Amino acid sequence: MRNKKTPKLTLVGAGPGDPDLISVKGVKALASADVVLYDALINRELLEYAPNAKKVFVGKRVGLHTFTQDEINEKIVQNAFQYGHVVRLKGGDPFIFGRGTEEIEYAESFGLETENIAGITSAIAVPSNLGIALTKRGISESFWVVTGTTSKNKLSKDAHLAAKSTATVVILMGMKKLNEIVSVFQNENKGETPVAIIQNGTTLNEHIGIGTINSISEEVKSKKLSSPAIIVIGEVVRESHKLRSFYCEIKKQTNMQKESSMMH
Repeated sequence: MRNKKTPKLTLVGAGPGDPDLISVKGVKALASADVVLYDALINRELLEYAPNAKKVFVGKRVGLHTFTQDEINEKIVQNAFQYGHVVRLKGGDPFIFGRGTEEIEYAESFGLETENIAGITSAIAVPSNLGIALTKRGISESFWVVTGTTSKNKLSKDAHLAAKSTATVVILMGMKKLNEIVSVFQNENKGETPVAIIQNGTTLNEHIGIGTINSISEEVKSKKLSSPAIIVIGEVVRESHKLRSFYCEIKKQTNMQKESSMMH
C-alpha cells in the first residue's frame, strides 16, 4: 500500500548532551517522526521520544564516518519519500557547524517540505553549565565561536584573528589542533590567559581541564582529555564561581614553584 504521508524533513537540534536540554518543539517533532536519522553525539535517551519511528544511526566522528555527508543527504530524501516525516536529530544546533543548511538545501531540491528546530549549542551551554559566562561586564564584551578543524582539516584562520581580540574564544572540534591553538595564542603574548577544556559537557561523563594557555597542554595529558570537547579561552573562565577552587590551586602551585626557584 502506498504511503500517502507528505514527505518532510525536520532538522532538530538535540542540544549539548543533557537530554533535558532539548526543546519542547524538538520533542514534539520526534513524537511525529516516521524515521529518525541521528548523529553520534546525541543522547540516546532522546530516541525514546520517537517510539514508533524507524531509527537510523548516521553518525560521524573525527576519522570515523559511518556515512559520508552525500550519503546522509540521500538517505534523508529516500526515507522521506518512502516513509513520510524524517527527523534529522543533530547534536547542539543544526546550523552551528552542523551542515544543516546543506541537508535542507538538498531536501528542498527534491521538493521536500523542510523545517529547522533550533537546538542549544554546546558553545554556549557547556561553559554556562560550569558558571562560565562568555560575556561579562568589564571583562568580555563579545565572544567568538570558531571551528578547530575546517573541511580541509586545518585550524580555521579565524582562530588567528580571534587570538588578537579581547573577546572570549570558544573553539569546537579543536582537540587535535590544541598545540597549534596554544602556539597561536602564545604568539599574541597570551600565555597566561585562562583556559577551560570540557569533555562531554553537561553529561554524566563530563571531564574538565583548567589552566592557562601555557599550561593547558600538560593538563590535557594529565587528565587524558580527548574529543568530544570544547575549548574556552578568556578571562571569563577565571570568573566562574564553580571554577575558583581550580584557579586557587593553580595560583598556589605557581607561588610554590616561584619560591622553590628563588631558594635555588
